[in-house]
Amino acid sequence: MDSNEIMEEEIMRNLKYLKLLAERYPTISDASTEIINLQAILNLPKGTEHFLTDIHGEYEAFVHVMKNASGVVKRKIEDRFSNILSQEEIKALATLIYYPEQKLDIIERNEANIEDWYKITLYRLIEICRYCSTKYTRSKVRKALPKEFSYILEELLHESRAVYNKQDYYDEIINCIISINQAREFIIALSNLIQRLVVDRLHIIGDIYDRGPGAHIIMDKLMTHHSLDIQWGNHDILWMGAAAGSKVCIANAIRICLRYGNMDTLEDGYGINLLPLATFSMETYGDDPCECFKPIPDIKDCYSNKEEKFIARMHKAISIIQFKLEGEVIKRRPEFNMNHRLLLNDMNLEEGSITVEGKVYPLKDKNFPTIDMKNPYALTQEEYDVIEKLQYSFINSEKLRSHCDFLFSRGSMYLAFNSNLLFHACIPIEEDGSFSALRVYDKELRGKALLDELERVGREGYFTKNKERKRYGQDILWYLWTGKHSPLFGKNKMTTFERYFVEDKEAHKEKKNAYYKYRDSEEFCIRVLKEFNIDSPDAHIINGHMPVERKKGESPIKAGGKLLVIDGGFSKPYQKKTGLAGYTLIFNSFGLQLVSHQPFKSMEAAIKEETDIISTRIVLEKNVERKRVGDTDVGALLKNQIKDLMELLSAYRSGIIKEKH
Repeated sequence: MDSNEIMEEEIMRNLKYLKLLAERYPTISDASTEIINLQAILNLPKGTEHFLTDIHGEYEAFVHVMKNASGVVKRKIEDRFSNILSQEEIKALATLIYYPEQKLDIIERNEANIEDWYKITLYRLIEICRYCSTKYTRSKVRKALPKEFSYILEELLHESRAVYNKQDYYDEIINCIISINQAREFIIALSNLIQRLVVDRLHIIGDIYDRGPGAHIIMDKLMTHHSLDIQWGNHDILWMGAAAGSKVCIANAIRICLRYGNMDTLEDGYGINLLPLATFSMETYGDDPCECFKPIPDIKDCYSNKEEKFIARMHKAISIIQFKLEGEVIKRRPEFNMNHRLLLNDMNLEEGSITVEGKVYPLKDKNFPTIDMKNPYALTQEEYDVIEKLQYSFINSEKLRSHCDFLFSRGSMYLAFNSNLLFHACIPIEEDGSFSALRVYDKELRGKALLDELERVGREGYFTKNKERKRYGQDILWYLWTGKHSPLFGKNKMTTFERYFVEDKEAHKEKKNAYYKYRDSEEFCIRVLKEFNIDSPDAHIINGHMPVERKKGESPIKAGGKLLVIDGGFSKPYQKKTGLAGYTLIFNSFGLQLVSHQPFKSMEAAIKEETDIISTRIVLEKNVERKRVGDTDVGALLKNQIKDLMELLSAYRSGIIKEKH
């Protein structure tokens, strides 16, 4: 059989699909033009990917890292203007691009000759914007342009002053923009366009929520991003479970907010009504100092003594409710194997002690007015009423619902993309290095199959109308927050109860999953990658979740560069422990770069004092040949499209399908 016969046979097999494709490309000319276009795109430089993880509500630092693209924007300015501008001028231009509206307010008040400043700045911004846009097609750049200025911006970006016949035309556009008082709007539009063009794809590797005050602000920002994916973290899944209506997830989410004194996300962000909890806590724990439940030391200074006591009482009230609700789930789901966490059964209130794993400890707090030791996991009527009202508030928060809809639509347990495997915490591993098994419904699953099924069942907990499957799905969402074989948690237990009530730190220990023992082995990492069908010498695993303690000499680079951990402490409470304020990762056409960041002072300082985050860049891998779109996952899709279009061309030319002129 010759090549023409093989092609004809292939066409006949795909005839139904090719006829549908012909609706979009009805002529030989249309199909040929698209083949030429796609083939050209394959040879463009690979777009820049930006990786962030464990943001934990620190919205100011997050917004700044998004605006400066982990230093990429400043490097673009230096590439074009390092021989022309001083470092002070480069810094000022970078700050303008990050915060155009706020910076313009200051400049317009203080600049003596604002028209000259506008002209110089517009030329500089256009040059940077043109430089950033060269790796994209005109069509892609056109789609990124703000609609109100799209025509003029397209002219400015694709015309050169060096072309003699167009020089006056180009200059006149700039002069006219200034004369009709549109310079400010154009500068803002160009600055935002630069921010968009420097990063082609954003990866968030989990834990947007908890600790910091602005998770809701971060979610608003992410929902406007042009291209991103999210790999869920355990803190995200907790809020997703809460939005689904899981009472145990709701109690956990509120408890963490109170522990970190973070009322902003609950009340201002999502409109959660805490009045029923506040009233109940004052009535039940009004005479209790609740010493164990005061906000953590770094936060408590933000509150008066009276406010601190008020938060502590609510904190204790919701914690006891949480422990009771967790007991219900543990008893309902024996397959979770969590009976050892039924600690309320092991309290001796007469002696003021508790037995944990066979050892007796004195209780730091002995006041449990709502616990009946004959049935310690039974909610009182008042506790039941409180959690019912809180559940109603969570379910009916439109903003929380929209944010969690987005997390489900753009998120997943893991992502295999461009030869990198992204997941938040771990793949559950046994001590002998084998994949751990967990029974989900009636199936015992491991590795990739386990993550796939946990994601599917978790989605049921949010979306399905079947009550029984919904409840099971919600229980799985809670298990993903705290369970031994949760890929998002990665420890044998969460010792929340012990941390509150037991002084001895020995009882607080949480043993890490064996994954963290094996992740330094290149052989192990390759085995994990193959489990997820990634078999490339350039492949990496990229994780967050466990803060890298650089203070103690720990490196984010594991297994000879095969695995990268980029949680370096976005969250302020972790920064004393880590010695820095986070890692981010840049993967562009030239290679892979790890960026470490020092703590962010404030947005106000960044604008007024032009203080950028101090970042250090480490080139992990430099490509011998610059990566092209054709070397990426998108390139593989485009190659398949080209193959289909070539078949369509053959079908037209052989008369199997007729052109529609």
